[in-house]
Amino acid sequence: MKFSVFQLSRKGGRDKNEDRMGYCYTSGSALFLLADGMGGHPQGEVAADLALRVMAALFQDEAQPNLPDVAAFLTAAVMTAHRQILRHGTRKDLADTPRTTIVAALVQAGTVSWIHCGDSRLYLVRQGKLLMRTRDHSFAERRHALAAVLRLPRRINRNVLFTCLGSPVKPVFELAGPVALQKGDRLLLCSDGLWSCLSEAAITACLSQKPVSEAVPALVESALLKAGDRGDNVTAIGLEWETPDGAMQAAGRISTESRQARVFESTVQHSGLEQDDDHDDDLDDLDDLAMDRSIAKINAAIRQSAANKA
Repeated sequence: MKFSVFQLSRKGGRDKNEDRMGYCYTSGSALFLLADGMGGHPQGEVAADLALRVMAALFQDEAQPNLPDVAAFLTAAVMTAHRQILRHGTRKDLADTPRTTIVAALVQAGTVSWIHCGDSRLYLVRQGKLLMRTRDHSFAERRHALAAVLRLPRRINRNVLFTCLGSPVKPVFELAGPVALQKGDRLLLCSDGLWSCLSEAAITACLSQKPVSEAVPALVESALLKAGDRGDNVTAIGLEWETPDGAMQAAGRISTESRQARVFESTVQHSGLEQDDDHDDDLDDLDDLAMDRSIAKINAAIRQSAANKA
């Protein structure tokens, strides 16, 4: 596999950043993750963090180096993350459970599959056109379908979701793919802090016209500027797919062709599925400065690697 990837998260006008993002890969498979901890519930950042850590841990265990069943893995990983969040709420004796959205894309054998729950989105852009995007699990997005079975008000707050991870009710999620990737295809995973401020046309144009190492920062900064001082957290991961004979010296370019079969690389910090009290305390202590430092180190390493290859 050869692909270029870039990720970025900003706090915006909020007191803290409840978004989480990351990716991990073996020589034959790659998993890209983004979660948006939900406001109005306690410890949204913990729910988002747990979702990523659990799914990355499962990926590390099962991708050897490929996954035998991508759809089954994504489904099981989302449900395991959901159960871990519920366990955390019970263990901490919280009056309400932490909750988060999730969107995950898995690339393997030249194809991409994805799963999502909530309103964090995936966009797939090909040759300057939006090929497809996920549909939010919100009353606003599904208004026409839900109107057939529910009595809805005339005006609906777009932020109201009807499913998420961490809710006492079993989450609703959607699985798509596999879709065969073509050279130059762009994928974007993003939180609602980005897509709510930018049109589909603007997102598509930026992804099409710039390498992902430039498009992701441009989109994030545009969303922050448009949202102003009261804007939401803004988080995005961009991926550009390259066929095996591609030869780009792009920032963030990753090639797995020379890697050993069982090698695993990750930007997601996790410690497996068994969470003890000390680990939970560590999650509670996550802060925005630590997250920003980690992101800065990753992006600096990407740029340095590209400079060395030039």
